[in-house]
Amino acid sequence: MQGAGSLALAIALTAFVSAAAAPPTRHDSETLKRKVALINAHADKPAKSSLRTIVTEGEVNAYLRYDAGDQIPAGVVEPSISILGAGRLSGRAVVDLDAVRRAKNATSFFDPMSYLTGRLPVTATGTLKSSNGTAQFVLETAAIAGVTIPKIVLQEIVSYYSRSASHASGVGLDDSFVLPSRIREIQVERGQAIIIQ
Repeated sequence: MQGAGSLALAIALTAFVSAAAAPPTRHDSETLKRKVALINAHADKPAKSSLRTIVTEGEVNAYLRYDAGDQIPAGVVEPSISILGAGRLSGRAVVDLDAVRRAKNATSFFDPMSYLTGRLPVTATGTLKSSNGTAQFVLETAAIAGVTIPKIVLQEIVSYYSRSASHASGVGLDDSFVLPSRIREIQVERGQAIIIQ
């Protein structure tokens, strides 16, 4: 189910996300896992065949709540997504900002990270642009506990929590990324995303 987790997170973590309207259910999470399995299976078929799969906001949020725990970095809790439509997504998660500050050793009076302490909700809204098998999230606005923050502060948080052996400095907010499973495009409509292979 590793491929299912990667694809679900690629869909869900294009940004930190806002709370969904309906409470997520285990059934919704299972539905998403079945759809992801179908998407992964279709990736092994000849390129001439195409597939369109609709993934709902509720399914993604259910997966984040019930099944993505081991794929979400320690210090990030309660992630959720709002699929706003017209390509726009909004995300929310409660984030341990002390860990980011300690790792950075933020002590300067002029460094905004030196003022951010504890576990606070971080939100971001932007547009997902995708075509020809690649995608990019274009940030519009970000906030911590409802206070607007500059992009550079969100970048520090994202960099810290997305570091890995292959990405020592983490993911850049402006980076484009290759879509998995031969996905060509993701169309974002209100409450749902259409995955096109």
